[in-house]
Amino acid sequence: MASSVPGPIPLPDSRHDLSTYLGRVKHCAEISDPTMLLTTSKDIEESKRLIWDYKNGLIPEMTPKLWRAKKILDSSIHPDDGKTVLLPFRMSSCVLSNLVVTAGMLTPGLGNMGTLFWQVANQSLNVAINTANANKSHPLTTKQMATSYLMAVGASCGVALGLNSIVPKLKNVSANTKLILGRLVPFAAVVSAGIVNVFLMRGQEIRKGISVFDEDGNDLGTSKRAAFKAVGETALSRVINATPIMVVPPLLLVQLQKSVLRNKSLGVVTAANIGLIFTTSLVALPFALAVFPQKRIVDPSSLEPQFHNLKNKEGKLITSVWFNRGI
Repeated sequence: MASSVPGPIPLPDSRHDLSTYLGRVKHCAEISDPTMLLTTSKDIEESKRLIWDYKNGLIPEMTPKLWRAKKILDSSIHPDDGKTVLLPFRMSSCVLSNLVVTAGMLTPGLGNMGTLFWQVANQSLNVAINTANANKSHPLTTKQMATSYLMAVGASCGVALGLNSIVPKLKNVSANTKLILGRLVPFAAVVSAGIVNVFLMRGQEIRKGISVFDEDGNDLGTSKRAAFKAVGETALSRVINATPIMVVPPLLLVQLQKSVLRNKSLGVVTAANIGLIFTTSLVALPFALAVFPQKRIVDPSSLEPQFHNLKNKEGKLITSVWFNRGI
């Protein structure tokens, strides 16, 4: 993010009002804009220079060019360490990166082997995105990441295979209801594994705490309560993010297969499925991401006593602090 560029002058968080849901939706639409994938290393370095000039007083006010530079950095740079996030794991790549695995998981008629393959592929992508975008206060060891990955894979595969065996055996349930429930099995697997994944991958943050800052960006220390809020909200956001993408396309596909797609070839059905997933992801992602702000502002009294009654350099009581929630 642009906030990682050094300088005494604070940078506006966004051109939109992040205290409102609609403002965050507009902001998330910018950072998840797939066109940001076309930015080059030269664009990123030029954007850093422009933002540095602003934060060090060489440019007096935000201009369209500066807002563009901030958008590039916000969609490409990690806010904690200032490093460029690997291309497939940036938020601007989220729709495209998830398209293939989501389409695979939602393919009608997958057998057990197909289910296992796509659940493993999805959790592999999730681990990569979690690692690339998580709060960097306490990076995980290779062993911890491997353990978390294997447990998340186990959770997703266990739920998917378990529900796949249970749904067909349900009694007093119509064939159409069983069909719908069967199409929603990937959603249940993704949600359960996503929650497990987040808490395991970021468990170190809960145990040790994450950095908390004042309004001027000064590090006030680490907080376990802030970490629990950050990880808990991120886990809940996984459910919110997955809901429209994993629920809307399969339910629509069920209806389309009864009408316009009836008796169509597998290729046509697959193309329709991918189109539904892509469109839903593109439209729904900003609304899902905006539910919780990434820069989480809280009252110091909601954290540990060490953050209560702190004063800034001017001797004024600090009434709000913030931390990076992570993605």
